[in-house]
Amino acid sequence: MGDFFNSLLYPIELLVAWIMYGFHQAFTTLGLDPASGLAWGLSIIGLVIVMRAAMIPLFVKQINASRKMQLIQPELQKIQKKYKGKTDPESRQAMTQETMALYRQEGTNPFSSCLPILVQSPFFFGLFRVLNGLDEIGAGTKEKIGPITQSVASQAEQATLFGAQLSDTFLGANNTATYVVTIVLIILMSATTFTTQRQLMTKNMPASALDNPFAKQQKLIMYVMPIVFAVSGINFPIGVLLYWFTTNVWSMTQQFYVIRKMPAPGSAAEKALHERLAKRGKPIPGEAERKAAEEAAAAEAAAKVGQRTQPKGKKRAKKKGGQGTVTPKPSQQDN
Repeated sequence: MGDFFNSLLYPIELLVAWIMYGFHQAFTTLGLDPASGLAWGLSIIGLVIVMRAAMIPLFVKQINASRKMQLIQPELQKIQKKYKGKTDPESRQAMTQETMALYRQEGTNPFSSCLPILVQSPFFFGLFRVLNGLDEIGAGTKEKIGPITQSVASQAEQATLFGAQLSDTFLGANNTATYVVTIVLIILMSATTFTTQRQLMTKNMPASALDNPFAKQQKLIMYVMPIVFAVSGINFPIGVLLYWFTTNVWSMTQQFYVIRKMPAPGSAAEKALHERLAKRGKPIPGEAERKAAEEAAAAEAAAKVGQRTQPKGKKRAKKKGGQGTVTPKPSQQDN
């Protein structure tokens, strides 16, 4: 099983190694010390930029999927309420079919929002394995990984960032600098994750979509993830923590842009967008269609009222107007 996992991850390790080495060579050409932690740290950041840029379409799909999942929660609750307390196989199957039909109708599913995380996970583990193997490659006890030869690995393994080696972990640290850098990176990772999740829930979701079990679950995750980072972060090399923090910053910035430019209908972000457009005198997206729909609805309602009011004929009106007044006929004496 271990050999299978290693062979499965090796192509990702090789790709990660080549991207890092390519950026390292570029920064060295620009004048940075090839043995410095800055050159290797920037190489890790370059890896994040390349990977996340390639994943932009998936990120947009994740945002749309997460938005739709929030918006259809009221409909999902109706389906769940409809089959509440029914445990027979037929009812459970019918509930599943109706739920899947709703997903198809809205063009989403719960797994779409997890796709970017699943795609970037191999890169995360690939970087972990590359950094974790630097000491063995540098010592000559492990084969090279692409361009990461014994000399390159030894150089990268000894590189320090603020006094801490990129391959050091909190648990295996033997100096204060490693403890400080690890704790700072974990705090930054937690803060960026919390901000990204909170930004999505408070700015890009209508109030009606926030009062459901799915939204409450997302809110719980928002507070639990920092604890997960604190527990797991002490086991990862500083280079991996730098990668994690950088990808969080990318996600937060990218999401901020998407929410600002393409907010969910009925959300606070959409209201803010409309206010900005109104101040600039620019047309509000969908405003013309909304007004046209309102005018059409008003015209239809007026037509229905007109159909219920029947017009009165002239003879009927005269007869009604002459009630109570008797006009005497002229007699012969008057002639």
